[in-house]
Amino acid sequence: MPPSAPSVIAEWCRTPLDQLLAAAEATGGESLPESAVAAAHELHKLAAVRVPAYAAFLEGQQQHAQHPQHQQQDARGTEARGSAAAPGPPHAGGAGAAPSWRDVPFSTKQNYFHAFPLPSRCVGGRAGGLGAADFVHCSSGSSGAPTLWARNVLDELAVCARFEQVLWDNFEAHRHATLAVVALPLGSWVGGLFTTLCLRYLTLKGYRLTTVTPGNSVPQILDLVTRLAPHFHQTVLLGYPPFLKGVADAGVAAGVPWADYRVKLVLAGEVFSEEWRSLMIQRLGMGDPLRDVVSLYGTADAGVIGNETALSVAIRRWLAQHPQAAAELFGQQRLPTLVQYDPHSRLLELHREDGTLVVTATGTSNTAAPLLRYCIGDAGGCLSHGDMLRFVEERGFEAPVGLGHTRKLPFAWVFGRSFWTVSVFGANVFVENIMSGMEQPELAEATTGKFVLLVEETADLDRQLAVRVELAPGVQPSEALRAQVASVLLRELRRLNSEYSAYVPAERQLPAVHLHLHADPAWFPAGVKHKWVLDGGNNDGSSSGGQGRD
Repeated sequence: MPPSAPSVIAEWCRTPLDQLLAAAEATGGESLPESAVAAAHELHKLAAVRVPAYAAFLEGQQQHAQHPQHQQQDARGTEARGSAAAPGPPHAGGAGAAPSWRDVPFSTKQNYFHAFPLPSRCVGGRAGGLGAADFVHCSSGSSGAPTLWARNVLDELAVCARFEQVLWDNFEAHRHATLAVVALPLGSWVGGLFTTLCLRYLTLKGYRLTTVTPGNSVPQILDLVTRLAPHFHQTVLLGYPPFLKGVADAGVAAGVPWADYRVKLVLAGEVFSEEWRSLMIQRLGMGDPLRDVVSLYGTADAGVIGNETALSVAIRRWLAQHPQAAAELFGQQRLPTLVQYDPHSRLLELHREDGTLVVTATGTSNTAAPLLRYCIGDAGGCLSHGDMLRFVEERGFEAPVGLGHTRKLPFAWVFGRSFWTVSVFGANVFVENIMSGMEQPELAEATTGKFVLLVEETADLDRQLAVRVELAPGVQPSEALRAQVASVLLRELRRLNSEYSAYVPAERQLPAVHLHLHADPAWFPAGVKHKWVLDGGNNDGSSSGGQGRD
């Protein structure tokens, strides 16, 4: 723990949320304010001096800049994406800090985090210790082997503001006694423990929170909820969307009176449709579609980057009903997660070559392991507060009644990893397209919402879109149900994905649907992180999987 931590924690406890967000709102919600860029550049200078791995990384980037032939060779492989994208001018004065922020090279998991041992990536780190780090956790490993990430308590405090926004603005947990049920995997994985720590810290600020940690055990979740929720004004479930849907369904089957508990949801890890949000609101008896279901955008490496707000949800729900405006805004025929964020906590940029998000953790200068211009690999974008409102209002968006006070923070959107898709007849089909179909009312009772998207070969060796679907507990497969699922999926594909309608011959558009019993061990094993796309399902043979937050 840094020596200054006790005084920093004490000051943080006295600082209201409005003051924490004041710097971002003072810019009017700019996505790349000069003050945040300056803070990021100062962090870069500190890392160049105090982090051994980062100093070596900068020296390597300078050598690449001086030998373009090596850059071109490396650019052919994934390990050199950061170096190939690094800005052109060599660093002034040899290896060391870049003279300006635009000269700071991009880092990736391959060219930095996998290239240097954990101790050398920490401030003051060396063999025999982790320097300023006091905590280590693992990524989920959904796009490779698990990676170790170093943190300290001040890194966690920097992320707490995202949870605080949700608890204050959406749930008013500073006023109401709140039961928080952490239904994320625990152990060394980041999601559950990081969330638990942030909730515990917020009790120091006076939030009326009581936290329980059943993890991803449905029986334990239902047991704790039924025994504890009656003693609280409201109950917040925190977890992954498909898992919490399973919890909700199991509770309905067991007679849990969800509506009596004033349930709220905090979600992470995966994109979901607005149909899914509406379904969960109905199933759990929630009353406010703008505030009661909140998605966080976070990764194991960068922590929580942004959170849905009542304003971002209102805009997203409007865009879901206006797919042409959504395609114009996002550049794709699918609906991403849309959040607001504080660039003074997490600075976001777009990678100039592939359009994926690049993040710098600017929340604290006393970080354990600086994260600088790190290529997350998530397809997405960002826009200032003013530009977003102008775009949607010019196309007919009107703030819904009851929206109330909103914060002038920039917007970011994320589709997930670029491999969360398959290609058939040259048309990209996204997991979100299928999610929208699976969450339609006519399918919601018969299925769990889980599926696996893939491309199959027919007997004539033609490629065809296929979907393997998990049935709800007690539901048996039938030809009538299979045909209904295929019909609904085709309807939603044609509505949401004009590329599919245009590229795939009409007689080949109906997806091949395979129905599986609940918890089928071959396709939907219990206790394992679900993968929405079959590995190797893309035309290019690239690896694929769920939108892992690693």
